[in-house]
Amino acid sequence: MASSLTRRMIMESLLKLLDERPLSKISIKDIVEDCGINRNTFYYHFADLPDLVEAIVRDEADRILEGYHGVSSLEECIGAAMKLSTDHKRAVMHIYNSDNREIYERYLMEICDHVATAFIDNMIDGRPVDAVDRVAIIQSYKCELFGHIVDWLGNGMRNDLQAQFLRLCELRRGMTEEVLRRSLGEE
Repeated sequence: MASSLTRRMIMESLLKLLDERPLSKISIKDIVEDCGINRNTFYYHFADLPDLVEAIVRDEADRILEGYHGVSSLEECIGAAMKLSTDHKRAVMHIYNSDNREIYERYLMEICDHVATAFIDNMIDGRPVDAVDRVAIIQSYKCELFGHIVDWLGNGMRNDLQAQFLRLCELRRGMTEEVLRRSLGEE
């Protein structure tokens, strides 16, 4: 079996097991038995369980980032940022509620930064916005996206975050453009 196929199989096995039970109830033995490989093969690809979790989250984050180069609305931002959480809801909740939460949050923040930057740069559209203002605006949107998603995860993904955020976008329509006009001194 090719090395990359084996690696993918191990990752898919953990995702499958995470859909069934918490990370704390999954062992390397469970994964190798599910894959039909031996422990040495697992350790050839991954140092330990946290390394495997990070590989899964990193691959998912990279896949999402590749799909969002230009973001034209805040609605797209939340959709992209939530994608890391919604593609494998139960597995994500098990990772989020484990000792590996920091791994998940690090990549979620990377996605939030990427989509906030793409959105603000799209809104700036070549205008001479002050670099310090640009960084502050991106930071604000990134942290807002991250905060909404982490709060949603902390509440067990119970509410419809996307609908809630869409309503917030309606209420705030035009505010980003106003912030940029102020940065340009066009008050």
